[in-house]
Amino acid sequence: MRMGEKTIPPCRTLLFRTLLALAFFAALPIVPPMAQEATQESLPAAASEAIGMTGEEPALEATGAMLPHDLSPWGMFMQADIVVKAVMIGLVIASIVTWTIWFAKRMEIAGARRRATQAFSALASSASLDDAAQNMSKLKGPVAMLAEAAIAELNASGEAPDKEGVKERIAWRFQRIEANAAREIGIGTGVLATIGATAPFVGLFGTVWGIMNSFIGIAQTQTTNLAVVAPGIAEALLATGLGLAAAIPAVVIYNAFARSIAGYRALVADSSAELLRIVSRDLDLGRKPRLSKAAD
Repeated sequence: MRMGEKTIPPCRTLLFRTLLALAFFAALPIVPPMAQEATQESLPAAASEAIGMTGEEPALEATGAMLPHDLSPWGMFMQADIVVKAVMIGLVIASIVTWTIWFAKRMEIAGARRRATQAFSALASSASLDDAAQNMSKLKGPVAMLAEAAIAELNASGEAPDKEGVKERIAWRFQRIEANAAREIGIGTGVLATIGATAPFVGLFGTVWGIMNSFIGIAQTQTTNLAVVAPGIAEALLATGLGLAAAIPAVVIYNAFARSIAGYRALVADSSAELLRIVSRDLDLGRKPRLSKAAD
């Protein structure tokens, strides 16, 4: 060692080397991520696209291509299975029949109730059977038929009829006229009852069939993505919606018609009772010859 040069103590040299070793080992965990970032940044654009093709983006694009473009009710109907389509068409026809019967029967029942009310008012203001026949000469309906049946039975019973026998025969004729009137006014309401009772189950059949096809599609595509099977399930549920849309109005209209028909039958029954009362009074007062002359 030359004179004049400074000598580094051995302890300081050892300390310096130790610090360098610690810094080296501390920097080792940072090197791989940095190298990875550098490697990724150095990849060309074509390689990045090739790596992206193995991800989930193409699967999502393929799924989007499988989805129907029109999810409106008409679009779902057009894409539905043939069985589900048949169910939907049948339910639409049932709904049209329901509203057609509603329009037709409402007018018919309203007209029948109006005629029966007028005839009952004419009976209430009549003192005898021939007066009732004269007051209802221009009216039509079952009440006018009741008056005609009573007069015809009195004429057929002879000059000195048996009062109880005449009443019994007239009552029998009245029962048949009332039954025929109730049967005629109730034509068509049975269809409403059938539609209201069966339409929900028909729609449910279409729903079960459509959901079954959707699960078959899940098994065939081997995917659990809800977006793939949601359109089929929506088409199936549309059948249930149409079934309810056909059944609910049918039930409501049937109940409304049942109440109206019951009121009409009660009005005809009241008219029948009023005519029997008038016939009984005429028989007690001996008005049979006058009835015969009026009938002639």
